[in-house]
Amino acid sequence: MCILPHSISAQVYSTLKREILEGILPPGERLIVMDIAGRFQISQAPVREALERLKQEGLIIGKANKGSVVANVTAKEIHDVYILRGMLEVFAVRKTMPLLTEGDLLYLEDVVCRMGEAIERNDLMKTVEIDTEFHGFFYKNCGNHAILKAWEHMSAKVMWFMAISNKRHSTDKLAEGHMALIQSLRSGNVGKAEKHFLEHIKHAHIGFI
Repeated sequence: MCILPHSISAQVYSTLKREILEGILPPGERLIVMDIAGRFQISQAPVREALERLKQEGLIIGKANKGSVVANVTAKEIHDVYILRGMLEVFAVRKTMPLLTEGDLLYLEDVVCRMGEAIERNDLMKTVEIDTEFHGFFYKNCGNHAILKAWEHMSAKVMWFMAISNKRHSTDKLAEGHMALIQSLRSGNVGKAEKHFLEHIKHAHIGFI
């Protein structure tokens, strides 16, 4: 079966992204196109495409005389991203709540159940992916294309920060905390839900201190 070049690029992108989030490729690590192409036994074109996607997400940067390197995570960047996320997510929740159906709430509960299973398996990256799926629901359903684009732009960084935080702190209460968010949604009290989501994000931010 023929594998399309775009699919090859997506595979390289997914692999490198996971390795960055897991810390296998640490900040400052050089990503040499020729070496990556040799590793995957592919041409250089799909590798360059994959690296460009990672640059757009802020996971790698271009440096003179070094090419592409894994970006550094600074305290200020974490702070700035979480401030922005707090503002956007509260808006997204406010706009989504009146549109929620029982099916939506059951879907979110299923997401949290899957999160709990990933935590029990000690699967760090699956936990992060599911956590991102949960919060991404509100950006995707708030009806604001600009908000969704902003989330898509910063979600890779948010995943990176989640992965770092989850390595430093216990995830035992993570699923429970998300179930509490669903309960605030079920209450129908928009102000209460906004407050709970903002506290949840602030708590995640504190995880870096």
